[in-house]
This record gives sequence, structure tokens and C-alpha cells, in this order.
Amino acid sequence: PFTDFHPKALAIVNGKPLLQRNLEYLQSYGINDFVINVHHFADQITNFLEANDNFGARISISHEIDQPLETGGGLLFAREFLQEATAPFITMNADILTDLNIGEMYTNHLAKNPLVSLAVTNRKSSRKLLFNQELQLCGWENTKTGEQRISRYQNTLSPKAFSGVHIIEPSLFSLITQKGIFSIIDTYLELAKNYPILGYEHSNDLVVDV
Repeated sequence: PFTDFHPKALAIVNGKPLLQRNLEYLQSYGINDFVINVHHFADQITNFLEANDNFGARISISHEIDQPLETGGGLLFAREFLQEATAPFITMNADILTDLNIGEMYTNHLAKNPLVSLAVTNRKSSRKLLFNQELQLCGWENTKTGEQRISRYQNTLSPKAFSGVHIIEPSLFSLITQKGIFSIIDTYLELAKNYPILGYEHSNDLVVDV
């Protein structure tokens, strides 16, 4: 397997590594400041970026040296690069390919002003986020095991697949209580009890979870 010897972010898709594709995708919306989390074969990613002059972007590296910290722990570990942000920032999984219009999602976030916006679709997935009619996050379920976690009880909940793209208010950092290794979804489910975390529906867009 490729990832026995390389980081997944450098897997080649149609001639380009995933990392390059997503940097260029975000740059197409005018985004040019990045924080990249690294751990697995971290030197390959830093060498790749250096060899390509960071693709003309301003890039900071958040190196999880001791162990991978998962999505929540990784975000918290990168706090030093993000906590001074005065506007919402975008977080994206490196192994997602999508043609989601980030600009429209960002405009929607600013208009509705939730703590977090989550890009979601109706595609097939064994793990779904559960939303009410206003697309407020209310829970999570595993469709294979039947396990559910409910943050807000509603009569009708719609399951949707998370696309790996979040827009986050910097104030999130002051609300995170977990430490070490944890999933950001666990954080969202806990905070959804008291704070607005909204889904952003984009089921007409391409989403590939590599």
C-alpha cells in the first residue's frame, strides 16, 4: 500500500498529489494562508512543499511529532497558528476531493453566523451526521451498527454525510474541553447542545473521499 511508505496527502490522483490539488483548489478562491498538519512521513510533505516553493502560498507546518492527534487534537495542536484569526477559517481534510463552491459556503456562514458550518451531502456513508429541518446539528449515527449519539432531541432528523470541509469561528478554541487525541466530531456533538453548528448542503457537487 502507498501509505506504507508515503503520507496519504501525497497520493497521486490524475498526475497530481492530493495535497497539491487541494492547495490549488483553495487558492482558486483567493485563499493563500495555510496551516498544514503533518505526522506520518512528515519530511516527505515538507520536502515536497519546499521543492515547489510552497506553490506560492504562505504555509505554516503544525508537526504532531509524538503521535497523530486525530481531527480534534490536531486542530487544537495547531491553535498557535490560528487563535489570532479575526475571521472564520476553513479546515479541510487532505484526502477529500470536491468542487464545492467554498466562496458560497463562506458567504452563507457569515450570513447565518454559526459557531461552525459543516459541508454535507446526501451521498452514501456508514457514518452520518443528523440534522433538524434548520440544518442544526443534532446528532450522529453509524448506519452499520445502529449506534446513535443525540445532542438535541427532535421529532425528525435527516442523516447527511460530512464532506470533510468546515468553516470555524476562532472562538471555538475557548470552548474545547478535550485534550490529547480526540475527534472534532465529538467536540461538535457536545457543543451542539448549546451552540449553533449548521450543515451546509451541497449534494449537487462532486465529493470523493479518497
